[in-house]
Amino acid sequence: MKAAVVHQLGQPLVVDDRPLPAPGAGQVLVRIVASGLCHTDIHAARGDWPVKPTPPFVPGHEGVGIIEELGDGVTNRHIGDRVALPWLGHACGHCRYCVEGRETLCEQQQNTGYSIDGAFGQFAVADADYVVSVPAGVAPEDAAPLTCAGVTTYKALKVAGITPSETVAIFGVGGLGHLAVQYARVFGAQVIGVDVEPAKLELARDLGADRAVDASSGDAAAQIQELGGADVAVVLAASASVFEQAFASLKRGGRLVCVALPADGTMSIPIFDTVLKGISIIGSIVGTRQDLAEVFALHAAGRTRVVSVRRPLTDVNEAMADVLAGRVPARIVFDMPPVQREQIVTEDESTPAGTR
Repeated sequence: MKAAVVHQLGQPLVVDDRPLPAPGAGQVLVRIVASGLCHTDIHAARGDWPVKPTPPFVPGHEGVGIIEELGDGVTNRHIGDRVALPWLGHACGHCRYCVEGRETLCEQQQNTGYSIDGAFGQFAVADADYVVSVPAGVAPEDAAPLTCAGVTTYKALKVAGITPSETVAIFGVGGLGHLAVQYARVFGAQVIGVDVEPAKLELARDLGADRAVDASSGDAAAQIQELGGADVAVVLAASASVFEQAFASLKRGGRLVCVALPADGTMSIPIFDTVLKGISIIGSIVGTRQDLAEVFALHAAGRTRVVSVRRPLTDVNEAMADVLAGRVPARIVFDMPPVQREQIVTEDESTPAGTR
């Protein structure tokens, strides 16, 4: 199969020929139809975070495709099912966090495209219990960004505990932010989109934002305070200074929801303001399988719109450069190279007896 592979952290990906993997017990083999490009994939390829992936590996945790083969013991999936491969590729299922419905905090979790090979390829193996069904009516090019950008922002707004009519400021109107604007509207909020790019501010307005704040024209926090301040600020821009601006934009009793993961990894927050104003600081990491099912249901019901551009997988390095340069309106979705049916012979099936 063809796959985009990280052979060395910080170096360009290479579209390689790789053996078609065989699904093990409890796994499925998925033929990938579309795969979104997330900023996390770029962090993974560059080794930006303290816990680094081990090359060679295949990034991609917004994969959508068709199940082609079932591993031993799989009874909850069928060949031909259309499924999504999210960031949470596997969790233990029995720790406190899994049992409480907070599986994304499981300390034994495996992450698609990071600790296990992901969806930047024609095929991927996935845990049958952790893929999520994609309902009819949700196009693959929409389902792919919803699998991470959608579920991540949906969960962030869920944990913020928004009350209808509260004001929510979305810092960063890109691949995640354009969906966050829409989910904030679903939750009944007044929405402020914050960005430095005029096109993204216009996109925020087009998707229902009540106000748009141009952070390049002055202090974004001061501009938001002039509008009355925000009850909730969701930070989706990978810059520590933006977290500090978002904090300063909050009303008394406000909530700062931290989602983006800047490489420098540190923000400075005033303790007196946090205490005296009753500010809450909340970390939110992706969403559960149930959250993703809700995201798909909202989209199938026509409540959200995904803005994306499609690229061939062979453009993976140029696509990453475009994301880093801010040249992408929202999300990039990769189309996979066409599959020849004779490809669908797994590694185990094609390995001569006695050499497996």
